[in-house]
Amino acid sequence: MIYEVRTYTLQPGSVPQFEENFAAALPHREKYSPLGAFWHTEIGPLNQVIHVWPYEDLEERTRIRAEAAKDDHWPPANPPEMYVHQQSEIFIPAPFMRPLGGDQALGNLYEMRSYTYKVGSMPKVIDIWKDAVPAREEFSPLAAAMYTETGGLNKWVHIWPYKDLEERNRIRGEASKTATWPPPTREFLVSQENKILVPSSFSPMH
Repeated sequence: MIYEVRTYTLQPGSVPQFEENFAAALPHREKYSPLGAFWHTEIGPLNQVIHVWPYEDLEERTRIRAEAAKDDHWPPANPPEMYVHQQSEIFIPAPFMRPLGGDQALGNLYEMRSYTYKVGSMPKVIDIWKDAVPAREEFSPLAAAMYTETGGLNKWVHIWPYKDLEERNRIRGEASKTATWPPPTREFLVSQENKILVPSSFSPMH
C-alpha cells in the first residue's frame, strides 16, 4: 500500500470554491479509486488543500490516474489561475499504521506533523515509534504514520485527530508527562513543522 499526498496552495479566498468543485467531481473520480482524506489548512501555511489517495503500488497509481484523466468530469473544473503551487509526495505507511480512508469519524481537526530525519535513520525511527505509539494511543488515536518514498526524502509524517484545539493541548500535555512520549528520536531530527487541518464535508476522514 502507498499513499499519494497532494498538497495544493491556492489563491487567497479560493479554498471554498475549490472544495465545492472538487466535491462535484469526486463521484466521477471515485469510479476509479477511493479518496483517502481531504483537508484544508486552518493553522500553518494558509490556503492549502491536502488530498490523499491510497493505491496498492505505483503501477496501480499510474494506471488509475491515466483512466481518470480520460473522464470528462475529472479533474475538477478550476481555473488555472486558482493554483499557486502543487506538490505530490508518495508515502509508505509504517507497519503499525492502520489504513487511512474509509468512513472514519475521528475528529473535527487534525494535526499533521512533518519531521525530516537524518539520512539512513528512518528504519531506526520506525522501530522507536513502533514501541512508543501504543502508550500514546491511550490518550488519542493515531490517524497516520508514514514516510516518503518520492518527493522530499527522509520525511516522516504523523497525523492526529482531535475534537478541538483545547483537547489537542490537553492530550499533548498529558502524553508528554509519560515516560514513553515523545519517542526518543531527537538525535536523528533535522527539522519539524506542523499544520492544523480541517476535514472537508466530503472527506472520508472526518
